[in-house]
Amino acid sequence: MIWLRSLLFFLSLVLYTPPYAVFCLVSFPFLNEHQRYQLIQFWGKSIIFFLEFFCGVRYQVLGMEHANAVRDQAVVILSKHQSAWETIAYLNLFPKDLCYVFKRELLWIPFFGWVMGLLNMIHINRSAKESSAISVTNQGKARLQAGKWIILFPEGTRTPVGSHKPYRKGGARLAGLTQATVLPVAHNAGHFWPRNSFLKYPGLITVSIGPAIPSHGKSGDQLHTEVESWIEGEMRRIDPESYNAN
Repeated sequence: MIWLRSLLFFLSLVLYTPPYAVFCLVSFPFLNEHQRYQLIQFWGKSIIFFLEFFCGVRYQVLGMEHANAVRDQAVVILSKHQSAWETIAYLNLFPKDLCYVFKRELLWIPFFGWVMGLLNMIHINRSAKESSAISVTNQGKARLQAGKWIILFPEGTRTPVGSHKPYRKGGARLAGLTQATVLPVAHNAGHFWPRNSFLKYPGLITVSIGPAIPSHGKSGDQLHTEVESWIEGEMRRIDPESYNAN
């Protein structure tokens, strides 16, 4: 049954995304940046609906008051990364337009990547670390000044459930350099949409948004330590079985 439900979700994804992407590509020249983002939000909302309808994957959000309390501030979101789910769901979860920092190879994905290339996101060349860091800082300042929130996954890639990969410091350093507020986010989506897995498992995803961490008076290294400590501690609170097993 799980295989069949996962197949139906996959079919909905591949039948819906290409024509929607074409619609976006045709529409984007006539839309401003926020309107383009709204179109992508609707796509994300649709995919999350298909996932719940076919696979029974639901979600709850804890700590949304922390995000709402800083909605008028410059914010850098640093999140746990276990799944493709959060990259889609976050489009509609936060109260501001998000600017993702992602590897440029994603731009080569047909339809999805083409649309992402027309949005004002930050894509980087991972093989050129020094120039990428400078690019993220410069572009990040501009996006924050434009009123967007920047989101990074400091682990750099999706990690297996129950694991802890050392966090990269780029996101915390960006927050420190721009004096942006940091919102740490933990979640357990990997249980239900595992990385590189065709199967999707029914259940309730928990997303936990932590208290805002001000960057004023702190170095990037201090922010990095605070963020990693909170996220990994919260992961062990919302998903203790996965960490107790290790």
